[in-house]
Amino acid sequence: MNRDELLQQIEEKYKTLGVPLNTMLEGLLWSTPTTYWDYIQTDALLGLQIPRTTEKDEMVFIMYHQVNELLFKMILWEIDQVATSGEISPEKFEKHLLRVSRYFDMLSSSFTVMMNGMDVEQYLKFRNTLAPASGFQSAQYRKIEFASTELINLIDARFRKTIDRNTPFKNAFDHLYWQAAGKNYETGEKSILLKLFEKKYMGDFIDFMEDYNEINLSKRFQQLPKESRENKALINAMRHYDYTVNIKWVMAHYNAANKYLGDGDIEATGGSNWQKYMHPRYQKRIFFPDLWSHDEIENWGVTNLESFEII
Repeated sequence: MNRDELLQQIEEKYKTLGVPLNTMLEGLLWSTPTTYWDYIQTDALLGLQIPRTTEKDEMVFIMYHQVNELLFKMILWEIDQVATSGEISPEKFEKHLLRVSRYFDMLSSSFTVMMNGMDVEQYLKFRNTLAPASGFQSAQYRKIEFASTELINLIDARFRKTIDRNTPFKNAFDHLYWQAAGKNYETGEKSILLKLFEKKYMGDFIDFMEDYNEINLSKRFQQLPKESRENKALINAMRHYDYTVNIKWVMAHYNAANKYLGDGDIEATGGSNWQKYMHPRYQKRIFFPDLWSHDEIENWGVTNLESFEII
C-alpha cells in the first residue's frame, strides 16, 4: 500500500466517524510519542502492591495473585472469541482452547514460585490479616467456569442429579459447588467471606450466567456440525483444557495449600474444609463430561492426577 492509498483509506475511515482528515492529522502533529511505560501503564501497575504487614514474603503473595488475575483476564478474552463468534471452524475453536490451556499451564507451574518463594512461618503470620478474604473470591475465575460449561456441571455434587436443569439462575447460583466452601462447615450458615462476595458480585454473576447460558464453550461445541464435533484434534483440545483446569491447576493449588496449611489442621481463611472443597475427586468438576468415558469420570481426581489419555 503506497502513501496515497494509505491516506485515502485513513480519510475514508475518519469520514465515516464524522472526523475531518485534517483535524486528525493536526492532532497527530501535536501529540506526544508513545512510550513503553505509558502504553503498559507501568507506574500504575507497579503501584498496586500494598502489603498489610511487615512480613517481606507478603509482597510475593500479592504479586503472585495479581499475575493470576491478569492471566484470568487473558483467558476470558480468548473464551469470548469462541463464545461470541458466529460460525466457527474447529481449527479456530482449537486454537483458542490451546491458548487458554497454555495460560493454565503457566498458572499451574507458577505455584512452584509461591511454594518456594515464601517461608511458611511468614505466611502463617500475614495470612491472618487477610481474613476473611480468600482466593475463593476471584470473580474472574468464577466467570471462566460459567463461560466454559453448562451450569449443571458446576452444581454441588450433592444436588447435581436432583436439581431441575431449568431452575432459575438464582437457584442455580445458590447450589453452585463453591457455595459449600463459603459456609461454616459446622453450622451451615453463610460466612462473612461468602456474604461479602455475594454482595459485590452476585448480580453480575447472574447476568453473566444468563449471557453465557447458550454460548459457553460446551454449548458452542454442541452447536458445531457433526463432522466438526468428531474432529479429534478439537476433542483432544477440549479434554486438555478440562484436565488442565479441573485437575492439573486445582491440584497445584491444593498441593501449595497443603504445604502451608498442613494436613487439615488449619482452616481456610473462609472457615471451610479446604481439602474437600479443592480436591477434584470430591466435587468432580468436569466441563465437558460427554467427552470422557464412564470410567474416566468415576475415577476423576483419583487415577488421572498425573495425566490423561489422548484419543
